[in-house]
Amino acid sequence: MPSDHTGTSPSNPFVFAAYIYPNDEDELDRQDMQYEMLKLVNHGRIYFAPLVNPRHILDIGTGSGIWPIEMATKFPGAEIIGTDLSPVQPTEVPENVHFYVDDATESDWLWPDNHFDYIHTSMLLGSVYSFAELIATAYKYLKPGGYIECHDYDIALRCDDGSLPPEDPDGKGPYAFQNWITLHMKSTSMMMDPPRPVRSAHQISTWMREAGYVDVQERITKVPVSDWPRDPHLKQVGMWNQTNWLSGLAGFSYYPFGERGLGWTKEQIEVFLVDVRKSLHDRSYHTYNNFHVVTARKPFPNDGPESSKRS
Repeated sequence: MPSDHTGTSPSNPFVFAAYIYPNDEDELDRQDMQYEMLKLVNHGRIYFAPLVNPRHILDIGTGSGIWPIEMATKFPGAEIIGTDLSPVQPTEVPENVHFYVDDATESDWLWPDNHFDYIHTSMLLGSVYSFAELIATAYKYLKPGGYIECHDYDIALRCDDGSLPPEDPDGKGPYAFQNWITLHMKSTSMMMDPPRPVRSAHQISTWMREAGYVDVQERITKVPVSDWPRDPHLKQVGMWNQTNWLSGLAGFSYYPFGERGLGWTKEQIEVFLVDVRKSLHDRSYHTYNNFHVVTARKPFPNDGPESSKRS
């Protein structure tokens, strides 16, 4: 049985070997804000899989542990486990919530095969070197009939009205935020061995099918970059998303753009971020990201071909 370290807190601000972003208190606060934003995006829902009395639930990359804590109120009879690279979760949690240090990119997890009724991930972009392998490993630890559910951003900017200029592959276009995304994707593919790709959400449903899951369902929602939309709901989401980006921008930048990535000095990064922040306030660019929610089921041994057809 793995040891439960619920409530401990590390002093290291980064887990350099496997993670390229901060995990300090400021970042955990940003993640909690992002969690509330994504609840708004999903109209209050924090899961979509058709769960019926699950006994064992796993949240991979749990961060502050906010999702397991809320799930505990919805499923008080379930054991809800959150894993992360660092034990940064709170001390006061429901009795059915437990947190463990575990690297989900490894093939051997802390639990037996066919253990979980439901495995959940959210916003793992840049956290794993192969999302496809993670999905395949999760299959091993799900019970037959159990569900996997992945929530993630597609970091690529989109636009429906032509206000987004063509992407400059060297990151020198007129829209600084687009340049930041272009260079960030470039740096994360250069800086780590193996790379930690930040764009994978658009491929999750394909990887689930390849891993053998059935009943694959995908929901794609537009998340405006700022408050440019006229629609009240989208405008509110855009305000949250703008704040989310502005809050995390520096932490997202120093490691990928610095000496371990593109080789920029701190001063070069800070000058660049001035323009990026300005561009995030520019409502003339009607840009958005796609947010993907993908659910799928591990088939029972006697499932016929009809299950596969439904996915």
